[in-house]
Amino acid sequence: MGRSRSRRTARGGRAPRSPAAAALLATALATALAISLAAGCTTSREPSKHDDGLNASKQQNPSGTASPTTGVGSVLAVKVDNAPEARPQTGLDSADIVYVEQVEGGLSRLMAVYATTLPEAVGPVRSARESDLELLRQFEQPLLAFSGAQGRLLPLIDRAPLDAVTPEDASGAYFRGADRAAPHNLYLRPSRLLPSAPGAAALTTGFRYGAAPSGGEAAASRTVRYPAARFTFTWSESRARWLVATDGAPTVSADGRRSAPATVVVQYVKVRASGFQDFLGNNTPYTETVGSGRAEVLRDGRAYYVNWTRATATDGTDFTTADGKPVAFAPGQVWVVLAKAP
Repeated sequence: MGRSRSRRTARGGRAPRSPAAAALLATALATALAISLAAGCTTSREPSKHDDGLNASKQQNPSGTASPTTGVGSVLAVKVDNAPEARPQTGLDSADIVYVEQVEGGLSRLMAVYATTLPEAVGPVRSARESDLELLRQFEQPLLAFSGAQGRLLPLIDRAPLDAVTPEDASGAYFRGADRAAPHNLYLRPSRLLPSAPGAAALTTGFRYGAAPSGGEAAASRTVRYPAARFTFTWSESRARWLVATDGAPTVSADGRRSAPATVVVQYVKVRASGFQDFLGNNTPYTETVGSGRAEVLRDGRAYYVNWTRATATDGTDFTTADGKPVAFAPGQVWVVLAKAP
């Protein structure tokens, strides 16, 4: 069902592409050739101001780039812009999980993970970060949709066990919206990458769903602050969901729907400097999601103070009470806010 998965071989090559993948690649190559000719036949790429000073799309390299492929058990992860100019976003309400991470300048960016439902469009799509590679190792060969990455990061993405899909890899899967300016107007059509949603079994996060644990404390709202961003989650009894606000304003989708996850996890992690920076010289934070620490699980109008553990990058994350009992989440969407441990 769908296109067969194209994988790199042990020598660094790849298995033959399916006809559909080959057609997408041909389109991307034709587009790249036209751009090259228009630019005076030069193949060098300067950092683009339209992607935080990072390359606007993945550069070609000797080992080739990952193709837009599909397979059973592959989630779709999309890097979503969360700058004020990017709001309201499209497709967040359909995500099974939304990860919130800190980026340069203390701002935030989102990673939306899709397994049970594929929306018509997702975006605005933005660039990847080094931390994404560790976070995504918990999934089996996930598809990562992003607008590009810093040149020195691209080889790491190419070697990662995922299918990286930029506009250069699958130009027909992306489009530019007319309602806002670049770089905040790039969107993805998920159906161009996956024929159907892979299903809940692809969510190998370690998350458990079911009845709430005992204890906890009543919680009307929680606010999580980054140096230049903040998120507030307010319990709605009528909706039995946590209403999201970003920087003091309601977080809504492009069609006016309020973001309202059933469970919110504030996961306290180590956030350190990476070896990368943006074009202004701001260091890119690296968020460590392997290890252990404490967390708050918000569900059913209550807050539970728990511990988290992720032994290796290929493991999911376990959340347990102080006595070691697993903590179940409420059925529905989960937001995981990766916050710097005090």
